[in-house]
Amino acid sequence: MAEHWALVVQDRDRPAFLQPPDPGGLKWEPVATPDALDLLITSKNHDLKGAVASVAAPEDWIYALISLQTSEGYGGRGNFGIARMNGGSSSRTMLGLAPVGSDGRPDLSAWWRRDLGLVLRNRNTPTVGTRGGPSLLWTLPWPEGRQIDVREMDPLAIEVCRRIRLTETGGTIRAERAASEAARVEAKAFAGVLDDPWAPISVKDTKPKALTLGEGGRFHYRRMVDLLSGADWKAPLAARLDDEVAGDMVIVAEALARGNSKTDGLHSRILPMPKTVRRAKDLPARLSTVAQAQLAEIKSADGALREAVALYAAGGLYDGVRKPQRQRASEAHARLDALVDGVFFDHLWARVAAMEESPDAQATATRAFRDALVEAVRAELNRAFGTVPCARIHAPRARTRARSKLEGVLHKEGLLETTHV
Repeated sequence: MAEHWALVVQDRDRPAFLQPPDPGGLKWEPVATPDALDLLITSKNHDLKGAVASVAAPEDWIYALISLQTSEGYGGRGNFGIARMNGGSSSRTMLGLAPVGSDGRPDLSAWWRRDLGLVLRNRNTPTVGTRGGPSLLWTLPWPEGRQIDVREMDPLAIEVCRRIRLTETGGTIRAERAASEAARVEAKAFAGVLDDPWAPISVKDTKPKALTLGEGGRFHYRRMVDLLSGADWKAPLAARLDDEVAGDMVIVAEALARGNSKTDGLHSRILPMPKTVRRAKDLPARLSTVAQAQLAEIKSADGALREAVALYAAGGLYDGVRKPQRQRASEAHARLDALVDGVFFDHLWARVAAMEESPDAQATATRAFRDALVEAVRAELNRAFGTVPCARIHAPRARTRARSKLEGVLHKEGLLETTHV
């Protein structure tokens, strides 16, 4: 059993750490450095260079092995991905709560204890796999063409998706890899829905599937709201908002965005979640209610800004607003969206916490977010006056009418009134 955890085992018929036994008859290719083994796909070596970690410590190989064998997707013929993602071009996403250390960042040891306890306490929950089935998949023989049925392996199994062997000569570690005729685990029909404690599951379609963070994807505030409180998503075990751990926690979302045989960056977002919010009654329902209210307010403010910028681009002529003029508002919209992304959750937590206090507290918290939106759209309109083309002769009229349009729509939508959530 000790050899299962050894980084280098000279007998290729035996397993090594995350390295299945060599079944024989394979074509092995050399891998000189850990970064050449890792899952990051570089583009023709132009920007981020590959295979540069020529002086590598054993831990570098360990990290590369873990990264590859537990998170890799499809990499071309003979290079299959893991079972815990929705297809070879998908992502293995992590979403969960983590206890906070003194620096405000996740406390790694407390995080590990918390997640391990969650998993063990929910060990008997109905699942796809077979409890007590194969769990360390690299320890099993891997004859060519033979797959493991996902329903037979333990639901908490550590899988491997590639044939890798490490060798050591003169104190220097090198790697070899070989292709396979099929994926190690047969799980295509499950679309990544394998009871992963950290994987959000989409339930909006007939067939549930694990979250994919595709090209250009990121953990935008709208995506985070959907994942935490939306009806279209089932939050994973580690992201349950009713966690009983004392103290402040953060929400951690992370995934490597993937495309067709390429990657688009590791995206991560950490959101502080005060204990005053986590202790709120009916938290998921209240979170959803307030989040939807804020999204509606953002939509109203954004709509007012777009109309005002378009009217300015039309020289202040109401009947001159067409598609080209509306397109002039795209930059203002993008800047507003970026600003909102930075403050959305601070206001969300404040409004949820206020629901534990009084109607006056709720009104104050609501007003604070709306005031922030109003200030932002006014600033963006003024910015647009200096960036959006408008004939000089028409500019005074255009500015006056654009401001009037903005204020009128904001008032109509209730963003300039004192209202309650």
